Amino acid sequence: LLYADSKNCALLLEKAMDFVVQKKDEIIGKISLDDLPGTMCMDMLTAISQAQREGNNGDDDIDTMRVSELRRRLHEKGLCVDGSRKAMVALLKENSRESSARE
Repeated sequence: LLYADSKNCALLLEKAMDFVVQKKDEIIGKISLDDLPGTMCMDMLTAISQAQREGNNGDDDIDTMRVSELRRRLHEKGLCVDGSRKAMVALLKENSRESSARE
């Protein structure tokens, strides 16, 4: 988790979070998460939300989109697909607001 975060690897971080959520019962009490930065709390909550929404194909909430979906939408709009998950969400939201303002 820390490595993916430090290298700004959004997809790797998402996969690591998915693993933690999937193995949460085995991890609790065995591995310390004390050293995780506070900013990762939102990433962890997003991973939990994504796991709970699996199978819900109608979900269109930018805040809980998978990294691959964020990148796909950014690419379709001709925007930068690199950066942290947080940066991609912010860019997509900003572009959506600008598009709405132009209409």
